Amino acid sequence: MTIQLNPSARSAADITKGDIEVMTLSESDVVELIDLSELLDGLAEGFRAIARGEMQSPHRPEITVPDKGFMLSMPAWRPGSPMMVKMVCVFEGNLALDLPNHLAVINLFDESTGKPLCVMDGTYITGIRTAGAAVLSVREISRMDSKVVTLVGAGVQGREHLRLLPLVRDFDEILISSLYHDDAEKLAARHPKAKAVTDLQAAIGRSDVVCLASHSYEPVIDASWIRPGTHVSSVGYAPPRGELPVELLQLGKLYVEDDSAFQAPPVGCGELQGFSASDAIKFGDALVGLAPLRERDDEVTVYKAMGIAMEDLVAAELAYRRALGLGNAGTALF
Repeated sequence: MTIQLNPSARSAADITKGDIEVMTLSESDVVELIDLSELLDGLAEGFRAIARGEMQSPHRPEITVPDKGFMLSMPAWRPGSPMMVKMVCVFEGNLALDLPNHLAVINLFDESTGKPLCVMDGTYITGIRTAGAAVLSVREISRMDSKVVTLVGAGVQGREHLRLLPLVRDFDEILISSLYHDDAEKLAARHPKAKAVTDLQAAIGRSDVVCLASHSYEPVIDASWIRPGTHVSSVGYAPPRGELPVELLQLGKLYVEDDSAFQAPPVGCGELQGFSASDAIKFGDALVGLAPLRERDDEVTVYKAMGIAMEDLVAAELAYRRALGLGNAGTALF
C-alpha cells in the first residue's frame, strides 16, 4: 500500500468558499466603460482569434417558454481572458411592457481558478456588440470611397449603428428608413449628417453601404435595388424569413461570423436556411488572410450576423478591465 501525503496543509473537507467579493457593473456603468473605437478593434482581434483556433465557444443551450420567449446560454473563452457566460432572454412581448425584448446578464470567471470575478448588465452589450460586428464589416469590406449609407430600422440596432458608422467611414449622408417614419426622424435628429427618408428604393439606389437593422419577418428590400459595389450588412432576427432577401445571397459574396449561422434558429439565421457553410466566408478567415475580403470595386458583398459569444466576451472584458483600472466599480459578496 502506497501512502500519499497531502501537499496542502488543509484537506478539501476543511476548505469552504466563504464570501467572495465580486465586481458588479450596471447598465450605466457598462455604457460609460466601453470605448466604441476600442470595441471595433477588439472585435476584429476576436474574429482573428476564432480563425487561429484560439477561441472556445461551445454550442449554446436553449430554454423555451412556450408562447413567451427563450433564453440562451452563451459561453466563450480565449487564453488570457476571463471565462464568460452570457444569459440572454428574448421575449417579444416585452415591448408592450416598456421592457427591451432582449435582456441579458454576463458573468466573468477567473481563468486560473474559476473564481467569479464580475456580474454585469449584458443588455447594452448585446446591442452594441451586434451593431459593432456589422459596422466592423463595413470598415473591412465596403469600398474605401463609400459616401452614402442607408440604415433600415430605427430601433435599438438602428440607434447603435448610427453611433458606430461615423467611426469607420466619412459618410456624406446617413439615410434612415423605418416602418414608422416618426421613429426615423427621431433617430436622424441624433446626427447632423442623418436624414429620414420615405422612398427606400431611391435611397438604396444611390447608397454605397446598406445596413439592415429591422425586426421584419419579411425582406425589407429587394435585391434588384442594390447597385454594383454595395456592401450590405444585416443583423435583424425574425424567422422564418427575416429582413434579408435570399436572392441577394446568390448575387453577392457572403460573410458570416461562424458556421453556426447555418444552424436552425434561434442559434442560426432564418435567411440562411437551405444554404451551407460552403456558400460563405467566415469573417475571421478573411481578416487573417485565409479568405478574400473585397476583391473588386463592383462586387456586391453581404455580411449576415446572428451575434456570437466571442463578441460578448470582447465587450465584457473591455468594461471589466477598465473598471479595474478606475477602481470605482460596485461589489457584492457571493
